[in-house]
Amino acid sequence: MIDSYASLIKIRRQIFKEVAKLGYEGGDYSRVDEIPYELFRGEPVYRDSIFLERAIAGERIRLALGLSRRSPDEHNPISKGIEEAIKPEKYYEPPLINVIEFACNACPTESYHVTDVCVGCLANPCANVCPKGAIKIVNGKSHIDQSLCIHCGKCRDVCPYNAIVHRERPCAKACGVNAIESDENGKAKINYDKCVACGQCIVNCPFGAIADKSQIFQVIQAIKNDFEVYALMAPAFIGQFGPKVTLKTVRSALAELGFKDVVEVSIGADLCAIDEAHDFLENVPSKLKFMGTSCCPSWSVMAKNEFPEFKENISMTMTPMVLTARLVKKNHPNAKIVFIGPCASKKLEASRKKVRSDVDFVLTFEELMGMFEAKNVDFSKLTQDELKNETSSDGRGFAVAGGVAQAVVDVIKRIDPDKEVKVQSAQGLSNCKKMLELAKQGKYDGYLLEGMACPYGCVSGAGTINAPTKTKALVGVSQKEATLKNCCDSKYKEEITHLKK
Repeated sequence: MIDSYASLIKIRRQIFKEVAKLGYEGGDYSRVDEIPYELFRGEPVYRDSIFLERAIAGERIRLALGLSRRSPDEHNPISKGIEEAIKPEKYYEPPLINVIEFACNACPTESYHVTDVCVGCLANPCANVCPKGAIKIVNGKSHIDQSLCIHCGKCRDVCPYNAIVHRERPCAKACGVNAIESDENGKAKINYDKCVACGQCIVNCPFGAIADKSQIFQVIQAIKNDFEVYALMAPAFIGQFGPKVTLKTVRSALAELGFKDVVEVSIGADLCAIDEAHDFLENVPSKLKFMGTSCCPSWSVMAKNEFPEFKENISMTMTPMVLTARLVKKNHPNAKIVFIGPCASKKLEASRKKVRSDVDFVLTFEELMGMFEAKNVDFSKLTQDELKNETSSDGRGFAVAGGVAQAVVDVIKRIDPDKEVKVQSAQGLSNCKKMLELAKQGKYDGYLLEGMACPYGCVSGAGTINAPTKTKALVGVSQKEATLKNCCDSKYKEEITHLKK
C-alpha cells in the first residue's frame, strides 16, 4: 500500500479483520449485515454521508468474502449468497478486480491546466509551441482551450514558471495497459480484455473505489474443516508484519492461525531459475531472438496480449508459486495450498484451470494481517521455530527488481562459465511495454529480458504492507543468511522434470 494513503489502509484492514473474525467465530453468518454499522457509527468519517460509508463498506465486505458486488438497483443484503462463500472449495467468480461505482469520484481524465502561478509572461512560450493554437492570453494569463488541446504536454515543458500542470486520473495513470476507461457517468470502469490484474489501480485510487476479491473466508473454512493447510510464503514477506515475524518465527505465527506448516517459495524460485537458464541456453539465439522471464503473471500476460508475435519468447517455465506448490503436494497429496504473497495477479494465475489443482488459495500479505488481527496474535510471544534453510540467496532475490534475471544468469554461468548473457529489466508495465517495443526493433537480440509489473519488483505489489525500500533492504539481509548462493545448489533440482509433468 502507498504509505500516504493511511485512511484507505485502515479501511481495508478493518474489512479484512472483520471478515476473518466472522470466519473464525462461525455461527450465524447473516450477522455480516451488521458489520458496516459496527464500523461506521454516528457522524461520517471519510465521506459526506454515513449511509454512503456503510454502503461502500458493504461492497468491500462482499468482495473480501469472495462474492460479487450487488447491483445498485436491487435491494439485497450483504449476506446474499454467503452460503457459497462458506464452502472451502469455493473459488471467486471473475472479475477479480472491481470498481465500486458509488465510491468512485469520477475523476477527470487526462488534461493540462494553467494554474495561478502563471504570470502572463511576454514571451508566452506555451502558446508559441502549441501545435493546435489551443493557448490564448485571457485576462493577462494563459488559458488552454480544452476542445483544441491534444495533450502533447509541450506547453508544460517550456513554461519557465512550471505554471502548467498535467492532470490525470490516478487509477488510469497507474495502469500500464490502459485498462481504465470511463462509463456513461464518467466513473472509472475496467476493460477486462486489457486488465492483467497487477492491482496498481487498487493502491493508487485516492478514494478507495477499487478492490479485489479475497479468499480469506475460504482459507479459514479449510482450516476449520481440518484440512492440512500449508502456507507458501513469497520471499517478499520479510518485514511485512513487523520485526517480530522473521524466518525464525513465521512458522509459529502461522500456526496461531491454524496452518499446518510454512514453506518458502524461494525453493520454487531456485527451480524456476534453473529451468529458465536451460530454456535460454537451448533457445537463444538459435530459435528465439530473446527470452523474457516468466515469474510475474501480469508481465507475462501483458507481453502475450499486446505483443502476440513474442508469445513464444516468454519463458514457459512454471512460476515459483506453482513449482513450490507441486513440490509440497508431491509429499502431501491431500494438503491445501495457500500462496501468501504481495500481489493480486497471483490470484489470477491460480484461477487458471491448469494451476487450480496445484494452488488452492491465494492471500496477500495485507489479507493475512487481517487474519492475525482477527485472532489477536501477539507477535512478541512467538516461539522460534526456524524454517529449514533450503533455499539459495539468488532464490530469495526474486522479490526485488533485477533479482530474477540475476538468478538465471548465475545458473547459466555455473553451466557455461564463458557464456556472456546480456540482460535488460523493466519495472512497471508501461516500462515493460517500452522494453518490448525496443525488442521489436531488434535492440535486445540475444538478451534475457526481466519484466516486473510493480516498481521495485514484488516488494511493492498491491498487497504489501511494508515500504518497498525497507523490504528490499530486508530481503538483502535474508539473502546473506541463506546457506546456498546459487540456485543450482538446491537439493530439489532433480525434481524439476517430475514437477513439470
